[in-house]
Amino acid sequence: MILEAEPDIRVVDEAGDGAAAVAAVRLHQPDVAVLDIRMPRMDGIAATRELFATGPWHGAVVKLTTFAHDEYLFGALSAGASGFALKDASAEVIVGAVRFVAGGGGFVAPEMTTALIAAVAGTRPAVPGSNNIQDLTQRERDVLSLVGR
Repeated sequence: MILEAEPDIRVVDEAGDGAAAVAAVRLHQPDVAVLDIRMPRMDGIAATRELFATGPWHGAVVKLTTFAHDEYLFGALSAGASGFALKDASAEVIVGAVRFVAGGGGFVAPEMTTALIAAVAGTRPAVPGSNNIQDLTQRERDVLSLVGR
C-alpha cells in the first residue's frame, strides 16, 4: 500500500511466498523486487539467490523485514540484494530505499550499518602505512561502497 500510493512507482504484482515471488519477477521483469526475509516455501534470501542465479533479470532486490538480525543482513547482501530495510521504518524511508535502489544505489537500514561496518572493518586489521582498500576482496569493496552511499 505504501508503494502503490506513490505516483512514480507502479506495483506490478504481489506474491504470498518466495517461489511465487520468483515467478512474478520472471514474468514482469520489474526494476526492483521488494522481498520479505521470511516467506513460505522459499525464504527471501533463497529467492534472491534464485533470481540472480538463473534467467536474464537485470533488476535489483530490496529486502524488507521485521527482524534486524545481522545474519539476515549479511545473507541478503551475499545473495545479491541491493537494499535492506526494516518494516518499522517510516513510509518515506521505505519508498526512498526503493527509489534509491532503482537508481542503481544501495541502501542499508541505518539501524544495521553499525554491524555492517564492524564486519567489514573486522575482516582486515589496520596496518600503519598500508593502503588497506587494496587489501579488501571485491565483495568487501562492494559492501564498503554500499555503506558509503
